Amino acid sequence: MIDQLADIATKMMAPGKGILAADESTGSIAKRLESISAPNTEENRRDYREMLFSSKDAMSKYVSGVILFDETLRQKAKNGTPLVEFITAAGAIPGIKLDTGAKPLPFSPGETVTEGLDGLRERIKEYVGLGAKFAKWRATIDPTGKHPSHNAIHANAHALARYAALCQEGGLVPIVEPEVLMDGDNDIDACMAVTEWMLKETYQELYYANVALEGTILKPNMVLPGKKSAKKASREEVAEQTVKVLKRCVPSAVPGIAFLSGGQSDEDATAHLHYMNALGPLPWRLTFSYGRALQAAALKAWSGKSENVAAGQRAFAHRARMNALATQGKWEKSLEKAA
Repeated sequence: MIDQLADIATKMMAPGKGILAADESTGSIAKRLESISAPNTEENRRDYREMLFSSKDAMSKYVSGVILFDETLRQKAKNGTPLVEFITAAGAIPGIKLDTGAKPLPFSPGETVTEGLDGLRERIKEYVGLGAKFAKWRATIDPTGKHPSHNAIHANAHALARYAALCQEGGLVPIVEPEVLMDGDNDIDACMAVTEWMLKETYQELYYANVALEGTILKPNMVLPGKKSAKKASREEVAEQTVKVLKRCVPSAVPGIAFLSGGQSDEDATAHLHYMNALGPLPWRLTFSYGRALQAAALKAWSGKSENVAAGQRAFAHRARMNALATQGKWEKSLEKAA
């Protein structure tokens, strides 16, 4: 079983490819659709994701896996084809979001713990039957003020480890996502310190849970100053600090690291990844697992209109290609202007 999981994880980390995070909940995707004045209906959600998954250029060349929401894994295209078949036909691997969201952590004001462990073994069995090969679980950590507490760090790391163990037992590759948020006023040093703490605690808990690291993927934040921080950081500094923390914390047995974009601009998410890969040989493959940073341009170009499907797919293919180049340290700003 572990050999099979390691093989899937390695395929997800294929050179020049990354993971499309299309696992927005019904509530989360409402904001995306609202931005283009489209109603949040099942039909619109289906049409939007069908537009992405049927983009042959992007999906076959630059996408190794797609994280799905429960509804999407079960959904069919207009012509009756299951959406998951578009993904597999392009040579990509379908996955599923398993957590049920971050909830307030008792006696830790302002902090959360991610829930969803109850009944997880049974849900995993069902999702494997529906074609999922990997899964995702997101924990969020606030690095501002007096946060985080050890209670929040430990509770989330422990939950991530229990989720990962259940995934491997049931035949899914777990994506482990401990996200230090970038919404606050903290500087890059605070993000670095909290990221190191969270990663070290997470890998300790994975060890205690007997999780085989060869059959996992890490989806961390980059080391960034908060959006409200008065002290900014260059793209090169973000890359250097992120790689420094990863080298301190992430065992070389992990096949790859697929970053979340966390609210960065499209170009910043690409550039930061590029500068990390340009630093030279690393113990693991560094790639992307972006949601908004891969989809925003495509969503705007599509705008909910069937006549704009080709335009949306071109925008999606461009962003996917830019990030694919970044995974090889070959991205250039001039390529954005040319497009």
